[in-house]
Amino acid sequence: MTIIQRVEAQDIRFPTSRELDGSDAMNAAPDYSATYVILHTDADDGISGHGLTFTIGRGNEICVAAVNSLASRLEGRALEEITADMGAFWRDLTSGDSQLRWLGPEKGVIHLACAAMINAVWDLWAKREGKPVWQLLADMTPEALVQCLDFRFVSDALTPEEAIALLRRQAPTKAERVAQLREHGYPGYTTSAGWLGYSEEKMRKLCREALDEGWRHFKQKVGGDIEEDRSRARILREEIGPECTLMMDANQMWDVDEAVANMRRLAEFDPHWIEEPTSPDDILGHAEIRHRLAPIGVATGEHCHNRVMFKQLFQAEALDFCQLDAARLGGLNEVLVVLLLAAKYGIPVCPHGGGVGLCEYTQHISMFDYIAVSGSLEGRLLEYVDHLHEHFEAPVQIHRGHYRVPDAPGYGVTMKAASLAAHRYPDGSAWQSA
Repeated sequence: MTIIQRVEAQDIRFPTSRELDGSDAMNAAPDYSATYVILHTDADDGISGHGLTFTIGRGNEICVAAVNSLASRLEGRALEEITADMGAFWRDLTSGDSQLRWLGPEKGVIHLACAAMINAVWDLWAKREGKPVWQLLADMTPEALVQCLDFRFVSDALTPEEAIALLRRQAPTKAERVAQLREHGYPGYTTSAGWLGYSEEKMRKLCREALDEGWRHFKQKVGGDIEEDRSRARILREEIGPECTLMMDANQMWDVDEAVANMRRLAEFDPHWIEEPTSPDDILGHAEIRHRLAPIGVATGEHCHNRVMFKQLFQAEALDFCQLDAARLGGLNEVLVVLLLAAKYGIPVCPHGGGVGLCEYTQHISMFDYIAVSGSLEGRLLEYVDHLHEHFEAPVQIHRGHYRVPDAPGYGVTMKAASLAAHRYPDGSAWQSA
């Protein structure tokens, strides 16, 4: 038995605002940050579980406090007891304390805290099994996987029996898709050249470097001045040419009519999708934009709180691309429910990766989706940003614009001890020079 003795939460922040890395129209100067959770155990081999949830600076301490408030629901429990019924564990952590649940429910800071803890449990389980998370999932039977999930509030759209049937459909050919991924990797796109705060010179330089590295899919931040958006789109098209794919991301800046009007002015640059064109909570607004802008696709989901909102986005035919976030949803259990919902509704999943540790998470999600859920790469691209990976013990590996298959046991977000010490807020050395 492996007993979780202590839950440790750390406030980890990276001063990315100094170079405007990650800048967009809504978030002008983010400091990429993580509420970082370590599950300390009594194991003789020193094994521990690591998870994080992504924030952009101020307020990260609130998420740390939420983890500390929930810690007693994990401390003293055996890993084997939890993994015997992950579905029950998930519901207990997210809803077992009704007073804490009131702060959500199943959204906001309390759900972010749950995500960090739940993902740390999956990391611990995968490490104990000696497998990367994608493989831990892929090796499960459909019945065992579905037992890990909570279908409350979405069973009108997807029942456990339907989920099992979806998984059984792909089971006989899983090994073929694993082999395909090992040979070719998972296709990605880069956001690194398109941050809003970058100069024209820096954009052109980064585009040329990305093309040399094999990237063929690029994303641009929009949502500021429309003429500046058009100018930057022209620069990107000049650099990447007409044969490469260009996506655009407004980061929630526009009203519905404004989104339609602005994207019609940007349509000449052949955008593949417009991401977060309006409020992330406006399901019918997204549906209206999608209807009026076709064939430009609508992508959203990085700020979608939970499986219930995704259910409604699918039911309302409000999106073309599902951009779930690995740490805004309630950890991997809820992510898996959304993957299955997306498969039922025929919507490709392209997870959000613009944050510290998110690429490390999402490689497992997308590869499992392809191997065992959707069985398809059509319409699917995995976001990549090129900074902060050096702080992880097993960072993502990219070759010619494709993610390589991770083989290190766990969920991939274990940070180096030196990086944690240097970026602990406010006493880490990275902040002493601020």
